[in-house]
This record gives sequence, structure tokens and C-alpha cells, in this order.
Amino acid sequence: MPLFRRKNYATVKVRKREIPDGLWLKCPSCNEIIFKQELEANSKVCPKCGFHFQMNRIERRDLLIEPGTFEEWDEELFSVDTLNFTGVASYESKLSGNMKKTGYRDAILTGRGRMGHLDVALGIMDFSFLGASMGAVVGERITRVIEKGTEQRLPVIVSCASGGARMYEGLYSLMQMAKTSAALARHAEAGLPYIALLTHPTMAGVMASFATLGDVIIAEPGALIGFAGPRVIKETTQQDLPPGFQKSEFLLDHGLVDQVVHRLQLKQTLIQLIDYMSVRPAVVGE
Repeated sequence: MPLFRRKNYATVKVRKREIPDGLWLKCPSCNEIIFKQELEANSKVCPKCGFHFQMNRIERRDLLIEPGTFEEWDEELFSVDTLNFTGVASYESKLSGNMKKTGYRDAILTGRGRMGHLDVALGIMDFSFLGASMGAVVGERITRVIEKGTEQRLPVIVSCASGGARMYEGLYSLMQMAKTSAALARHAEAGLPYIALLTHPTMAGVMASFATLGDVIIAEPGALIGFAGPRVIKETTQQDLPPGFQKSEFLLDHGLVDQVVHRLQLKQTLIQLIDYMSVRPAVVGE
């Protein structure tokens, strides 16, 4: 009889509890695991640290506009491959892929809706469609929402989020910077307010045009805002950049934005600002 025997261990099988995918998210700021429904109920703001997740066009619309009051404008417009772009992937394949992924024709939603007691013309850029890059259709819809706002005597709000000009459209894309800016000049001449809302990220050609032409420029906390990215600037200048460079709080301290507003306070802030800017000044003798 052997002195030592190999012990026999019983194997206990534990049935794993199946958790459906997509129920939990990890916050990139504080690394906390967040229940997705809790995040959506909090307007996609991390309940632990206040990090602002990106919102799509419908989420942003529902955040700002009263239910059932939004009328979309120019939804029939869509981009085409005017330059016959033939890079690593064709522009047409990029467009069709993003249309299929998002269910939309391009990177912006425009229209009219009621925000509190106010009627407003609203544009919302959606980063989920080709990085909300600005091509001819995005520029045209921005221009039209401004022009219709001017015609209907409405304040205009544009929620900006973009990687910049759409490289697949070349000069046609860059032309949108001047076109949108000209429409805003006419809107200002009519004495009507325009508020630019900068969300993460707002960069390049969008940043260099209508995103920074607001009577008031509001940014969400922690948004990356600039022309070239910080890595490009650092490599070009061979200089170390200051902490928080190009974040909304840094730009507030340096005067480029007027307010940094938490998303849960955004709607009321916009209503108060438009009310203030829409007050007709008193005329002596009236």
C-alpha cells in the first residue's frame, strides 16, 4: 500500500449567470463601471465623476427640445462623391457604410423646435457619422438653418462636434467655412441671437468658422476644442503644452469661450441667455 496517495477532488460546476452585452460601460475618466440605463437617465453624464459622454443627434435633440415639437428641415439632402475620391477606401463606400451604421444621410440634424417657452432654429452635429466632418451637405444644412432662422425671426443654436473639414470633398468642404460665416453675418445684421455650443470634440474647419462666431459661446466640460490637435502642435512647435491645453476649462480661462456649462444645466442656461438677448431695449420717449 503506497504511503502517499493522490487525492481525488470533486469538480463542482457553477453555472455562470449570463449578462447581456451592452448593459455596462466603463467611464474613461474615473474607470468606474456604470449601468447603461443609469448613464442614459443622467443625460450620459457619469454619475461618479461628471464625465460627459458623447451624445448622438436624437439624444441631444431630446435634451434640449420639448417632446413632439421638433420639425426637421432639409432631411432629403445627402452627400455625393463629386471628386471621384479613390483613396484607401472610396468616399462612396464610406458614405454608404455610415448611412447603414447610423440610419441617417449625413452628420447633422437641423430644424425648428420649442425649447421651454421659446421657438428656436437648431442644428446638431453628430460625431457618429464620419466624425461629423463638414462637407457640402453639412455646410449647406448649417447655412439653411441659419437663413431660415433669420427669415422666421428665430434665435439659432448650433451644437458643434466635428473632426473638421471632410477631406474627401477637398475645396468644396473648405468653402463651407465662408458660406456658414456669411449666413451668420446676415443673421447678426437682423438683430437675432446665435449661440454656439461646443461639445467634444470641436476641431479644425468647424472651429475656425461658425463654432466660434456665437454671440455667446458655450462649451461642455472637458471638451477638446481647437484647430490642430495638441499632438500635432507639440510636434510642430517642439514645445511642451500647458496642462489642460485645448480643453474647455483652459479656453474659458483664456477667453475663447464664455461659459462652461454642465449638461444637466444646459437647457435652462440657453433659455435664460436667449431671453436676455431677445429683450427689446427701451427707447426714450416711448
